[in-house]
Amino acid sequence: MKLHFLDRSSLNNSSFSARVNEYPNFLKVWHYHPEMELVVILKSQGTCFVGDSIEKFKPKDIVLIGKNLPHMWQNDPEYFNEDSQLKAKAVSVHFKKDFLGSYFFETPEMIHLLELFERAKFGLKFLNVSNRLINEITKLPELDGFNKTIAFLNVLNQLAKYKDTQKLTSYGFVNAFKLTKSIVQDKVQAYIFNNFNKDISLEEAAKIANMNASAFSRYFKRVNRKTFSKYVTEIRVGYACKLLIESKFNIAAVCFESGFKNISNFNRQFKVIMNCTPSEFLKNYKSEASQEENN
Repeated sequence: MKLHFLDRSSLNNSSFSARVNEYPNFLKVWHYHPEMELVVILKSQGTCFVGDSIEKFKPKDIVLIGKNLPHMWQNDPEYFNEDSQLKAKAVSVHFKKDFLGSYFFETPEMIHLLELFERAKFGLKFLNVSNRLINEITKLPELDGFNKTIAFLNVLNQLAKYKDTQKLTSYGFVNAFKLTKSIVQDKVQAYIFNNFNKDISLEEAAKIANMNASAFSRYFKRVNRKTFSKYVTEIRVGYACKLLIESKFNIAAVCFESGFKNISNFNRQFKVIMNCTPSEFLKNYKSEASQEENN
């Protein structure tokens, strides 16, 4: 998938934008923008791509996407039939971290919102949200001026305190992904992110970059400040963290789903990057989750 930049800067004399989008289907474009994006799905279903995550979406889903985090909403195939009467509808709010000034969210009263923005860099899905909160977000496009800003701050306040959330993008993707104007680097990154959990090689990446292996290896290390193999390993470990948190697979299955060939190498590489074994990571995560529930 080619990554596109979308300009969301037209705000019509407002510090943030809130609009209702209704089409036969959502824009099927893998894209990013410097604004954070809060999305509420009102109609339609399909697959949501955020970073390296792939999730089904449906009405009443709420997702907060961090700045410059690649994403795409793709409706199910029936939405693209010529005779389809289906509609895709969502409310989207685009805003920057400093939309109310450079220091507004650094005040003690707002620091929890700044923490929400930090969590959003991974993409956040809010689960089992009440109809009341959904309605508050849905009404934002109807408001203007002071009332619109206060209503949005109230929404952010509720989301920041909301406990039932799901982190979407892996640690590895966020740490490794860099925006670039290099066509070569874009092609190489696309190859890596599409194949990191399969057979992947420096030689194949070099062919995509139209270089010999030695030259490509030097080029990659200069641009990314790490070797090709370390870069791929970090993404695999990040993806493994996501799978462990989701509890969909046991540790052995996570090893192979993440692209590792054997358990011993998986454990060794995981510990190098995360400073703990997969089992320790899972134990620590469950302990932290339990503490958050009890607070």
